[in-house]
Amino acid sequence: MNINEKRYTLAILVNNHPGVLMRVVSLFSRRGYNIDSLSVGETEQEMISRITIVVTGDRPVVEQIKKQVGKLIDVKRVYEMTQNKSLQRELIMVKVSTKNENRSEVVELAQIFKAKIIDVTSGTVTLEMTGSLDKIQSFLDLMMPFGIVEMARTGITALERGGRALSSISLSEDEQ
Repeated sequence: MNINEKRYTLAILVNNHPGVLMRVVSLFSRRGYNIDSLSVGETEQEMISRITIVVTGDRPVVEQIKKQVGKLIDVKRVYEMTQNKSLQRELIMVKVSTKNENRSEVVELAQIFKAKIIDVTSGTVTLEMTGSLDKIQSFLDLMMPFGIVEMARTGITALERGGRALSSISLSEDEQ
């Protein structure tokens, strides 16, 4: 990442139809943009899905991405989620190598970070944690010396702070 690049989180509201995600993601790949994180799911309205994409780039590139995505069929809205005006979280599951002499240290760190122990074997502890990118990275940095056996991440999911809902799109608005 160069000095002008930073991470941007985009919330994209789309019609919940087969192939929509593929069209959005293929736009990124055709243009040579890398997706750092991708999370998709239905909203409170089953006919609308929310795609949350984190990309790294400079401001002009992100503006171009927003415009191009906004032109795609079935895209209802593209919204940039800023750090201070949104709540952004990720779920991570991480399997850490443990021995009898260091297991208590892993458990103690898990408690400090509010990670949940979901499995224990004679040689590993598997943890589940939700948090911001910074919190998750700090946790992973502390787990590295023990040995990370396996890891899975969901990607960022984000909602705007406050009472406004991005996905409050009624069908009547779309038909006008």
